[in-house]
Amino acid sequence: MKRIEWRIVVLAIVGSIAPAMAWDGGGAQVRNCTWCHGAGGQGYRVAPRLAGQRRDYLESQIRSFREHTRDNPFSKQFMWGAVAALAPQDARDLAVYFASIPPKPANDGDSSIAARGRTIYLEGIPEANIASCYACHGPNAEGVRDIPRLGGLAYFYLKTRLEQWGQGYHSGMATPMPVVARSLGPREIEALASYLSFGK
Repeated sequence: MKRIEWRIVVLAIVGSIAPAMAWDGGGAQVRNCTWCHGAGGQGYRVAPRLAGQRRDYLESQIRSFREHTRDNPFSKQFMWGAVAALAPQDARDLAVYFASIPPKPANDGDSSIAARGRTIYLEGIPEANIASCYACHGPNAEGVRDIPRLGGLAYFYLKTRLEQWGQGYHSGMATPMPVVARSLGPREIEALASYLSFGK
């Protein structure tokens, strides 16, 4: 019986340190990310939060940076070079590592227009033929597979990304976001970004 109990304890310990073990020897790569994305991966105004982001999404975006399909100005200036020498296994390990960190919401949007943003997120804008955001990103903005978590990201980052998609920039191949964003006006973008910044 004691042997079984010890096995359970060992498994619990291994489970709690698995993210660190997954990044055995990769401290330099993590530090390279946290220079801009914060020591805990929680992000800043222009550098998005990586903590708690979808693993598949993080990995796909690293690939998009490497293939230059994510082409907005900050991506070209910073991320294309940052991932140029990153091996596929390192990209997977980074994705697992940051996805395992509990996220903290930015809470920096305008609370007075967040309710409008919630309506757009959940219901879309039928008169403009804009589908609800939750159809792809989940009812709690938690993301699905390689579709990103949006809940809790910084207002300025979300607003800037929506504006850039509307200008024709991309985040990867076959994403519908440039088409969607072109149909959103400035007030809708501000409301959505505000709502999402408060997280779920």
